[in-house]
Amino acid sequence: MKKYTLLLTILCFSLLACNNQPKSTTTDNVNQSPTQTPKLAKASLQQDTTPVKQSRSKYMVDRSRQLNDMVADYPFDIDLKTTDGEILNSSSILKKNGKPTVILFWLTTCGPCHMEMAAIKKIYEGWKDETDFNLVAISTDFEKNYPNFVKMTNKKDWKWETYNDVNREFRKVLPGGLNGLPQTFIFDKNGTIAHHKRKYRPGDEHTLYEKIKEIAAK
Repeated sequence: MKKYTLLLTILCFSLLACNNQPKSTTTDNVNQSPTQTPKLAKASLQQDTTPVKQSRSKYMVDRSRQLNDMVADYPFDIDLKTTDGEILNSSSILKKNGKPTVILFWLTTCGPCHMEMAAIKKIYEGWKDETDFNLVAISTDFEKNYPNFVKMTNKKDWKWETYNDVNREFRKVLPGGLNGLPQTFIFDKNGTIAHHKRKYRPGDEHTLYEKIKEIAAK
């Protein structure tokens, strides 16, 4: 009897010893499911796979020459494009014929430019009857706007020659860089700038004509 009691006691102590073993506290990833991804890794993965948006901006190619490669004096040597697509040089367009030459610089997207030329168109023939002078209009539009230049010039039916500064070079040879349009220049019979005006307000066309008459009389 004592023998069985002793064996029972030893068995009970053995069971208690097994149940009191410390539980495992390991945090190794071995016990993690292979399909689980840490949150930081997921965020990083999402950033890497996000499509990169392509820029839609269109860069304008500057085809203008350096100033030291250009003739910087009237009548210059700048290529001008007609509505027919023909390239002519300013040296053959801007005349030195003993008369003042007026150049109207404009843009197809410039509202005041169109207002000014519309006002001049109404009284231009009267100007020419009274005073002998040359007048041309030159747009400084980028190449992409050339079709608009052609369309607008043909539609307006101005009574003077109109060209496009195809390489946008006049801004390099004229004071102020043609910053802000419209701009008007009057060159005297010797090719010297005798008058320069920026912007347009109704009535400026009359002031312009007074300047033309004054310069033509010298």
